[in-house]
Order: sequence, then structure tokens, then C-alpha cells
Amino acid sequence: MPVDWRGRHATHLNVDDQTDQTRFVEVFLPHLDDAFRLARWISGNRADAEDIVQEASLRAFKGIRNFSGGSARAWTLTIVRNTSYTWLAKNRPSTVVLTEDLDERAREEMERAAGDDDVPTPEAALIAKMEAEEVRNAAAALPLPFREILVLREIHDLDYRSIADIIQVPIGTVMSRLARARKLILAALR
Repeated sequence: MPVDWRGRHATHLNVDDQTDQTRFVEVFLPHLDDAFRLARWISGNRADAEDIVQEASLRAFKGIRNFSGGSARAWTLTIVRNTSYTWLAKNRPSTVVLTEDLDERAREEMERAAGDDDVPTPEAALIAKMEAEEVRNAAAALPLPFREILVLREIHDLDYRSIADIIQVPIGTVMSRLARARKLILAALR
């Protein structure tokens, strides 16, 4: 007799379980690659990203009935992002440092490292000229709040509204963090 992934016999599944499974397959699974990429960028390595995505998948399945439509990709990435922070806080608490947690001196140093506001060359032109590995290393070295914004915008190609919804901040914060992330990358590449 076939057994489903929870170990129960498939013939004993009730209608709600089958509906949840179908909805999970339709909503979450198509975005599994994006989920892994985001988790990898946030965690910094493949093994941790796999653990995060596994935990996020469980959370998504348990909460699939709460998905009310809209962007399945944004919903999936929100779960992965939140799971990433929870996982990092539990397993690597020194990794999670939000900019709001920095004292004024540390924020000033970060701003100084970002360089001048008058960058004559657009970021896209600089990135196109740089080797991909250098850019990846610079992005990986960004503080987590800036790295996640950059990844959601540049790699996942999400608009500001979707990013704001995922990380639960105002659009203005998304825009300022993205600008700061780009400046930090430019400074690192110089």
C-alpha cells in the first residue's frame, strides 16, 4: 500500500490532507530553487541553507491554509527569510546583527565604509565589468540586512513592494538599505 511522506497510508488521507498537499505542491514547490538561493545567501553556506529550506518547507506546509492568494513566490520567500533568521539566531547567534542593533559609532563606521554619495559610474556598469566571483564575495561580506535586500532585488528580481512585504519594513527602508548595500559593494570592489 502506498505511504505518503508523513508515513500514513495514502488511502487513509482525508480530503483536507489531500487538498493541503496539492496546494503545497502548487504554491511552495515551484519556488524551491529561489528558497534555497535566498537561504544560502542569508546563511552563507550550502549545508545551513539546506537545513533552513527543510525547516521552511515544514512551516509552509503547516501554514498552507493561511496562504490567501497573491504572490506565491513572495509568500515562500517570506517564510524562508523568517526561518533563516530564526535558524541563525538559534544556531549562530553572533551572525544576526541588524543595523538597528548597531550603536551610533558602528553605524557611522559602516556609512564611512560605504564611500561618497557621488559615484559617477552606475552600479550596473561596474558589476558588468567586475568578475562575478569578486562581486559574490563582496555581497557575501555585507551585513545581513543589506545582503538580503540586495539578493531579493538583484537575484530574485523582486520589486520594492514585494521586498517590503517579505521583510516587513516600509518601502523607504528597502530603498535606503538597497542603496547602502550597493555603496558597500562598490567600496569593497575598489
